[in-house]
Amino acid sequence: MLENNHFSRIPVTILTGFLGAGKTTLLNRILSEEHGQRIAVIENEFGETGIDNDLLIQGEEQIVEMNNGCICCTVRGDLVRILGELAQKREKGDLHFDRVIIETTGLADPAPVAQTFFVEQDIADNYLLDAIITVVDAKHALTQLEHCHEAEEQVGFADRLLLSKTDLITAEEIAKIEARLRGINARAPIKHVHFGETDIAEILDIRGFNLSAILEIEPDFLDDVSHEHDAGITSFVYRSNVAFDAAKIMAFMDVMLKIYGNDLLRYKGILHISGCDRKVIYQGVHMILDETMGVVWGNEIPQSVLVFIGRDLPKQYIHETLDSCRVSAC
Repeated sequence: MLENNHFSRIPVTILTGFLGAGKTTLLNRILSEEHGQRIAVIENEFGETGIDNDLLIQGEEQIVEMNNGCICCTVRGDLVRILGELAQKREKGDLHFDRVIIETTGLADPAPVAQTFFVEQDIADNYLLDAIITVVDAKHALTQLEHCHEAEEQVGFADRLLLSKTDLITAEEIAKIEARLRGINARAPIKHVHFGETDIAEILDIRGFNLSAILEIEPDFLDDVSHEHDAGITSFVYRSNVAFDAAKIMAFMDVMLKIYGNDLLRYKGILHISGCDRKVIYQGVHMILDETMGVVWGNEIPQSVLVFIGRDLPKQYIHETLDSCRVSAC
């Protein structure tokens, strides 16, 4: 049994931030850094299908996916189980890792996740919550903070705030956002990051989580485990084994963003494009879309998987229009 002290317990970093802020980009940065540590990664996505695992750098890391629910409520019990299994396998020598990073869904309230390390005795005996790192999307932060309680909670509970996408806004807008963030959380340092580039020493092993400070913010932190999401926010998945016509799918995404961009909180996917031997990775937030080339399909059967998260999205229309973008649809 591991001794219950700071030196033997496994350090845990909770990586949070609203939809599309850049959490997976930062996580890839951590996984590719030459820090000499083996990391167990726990991935949580709001929808029934995980995409982020395909976007992560694949090395020796142990990656566990938690889909079909949010880590702060519906699948919180799964988190307890997974952490317990990881600790047991590590103690037996079946797994070798030095630390755990939990990447939450963008709709997660970090409070119930952090509670796990204090109210679950087995977890508290084996793990030490090192810090909550929150990535903030500079382009959309003010709107998100105004309309989404989870975005405020993510900022309020942060031990470090990483401001991404500052290149998309003016210096005056950055100053306004930073003032808003300090108004919510004055104790967390704010650092600008570009595509996840940051000093690893500033986010790992920083012993940043302060329970006393959290109890000042939320006195019932250790007692209240309830959490509900905005009922208007839903997610759904589109799948197809038939290749897309490149011109048609680009035209569809362009129309989608113009009509539903404000309600599209997050969309991401791996696309099978006709005539392309590589995966095409689409991901975006509201009306900002990014397209990159992934790895070659190789022996893998090509399949398109797209995840949409948003408010009151026309699911049937999107499915039918995507079907019409396939090469077989004439």
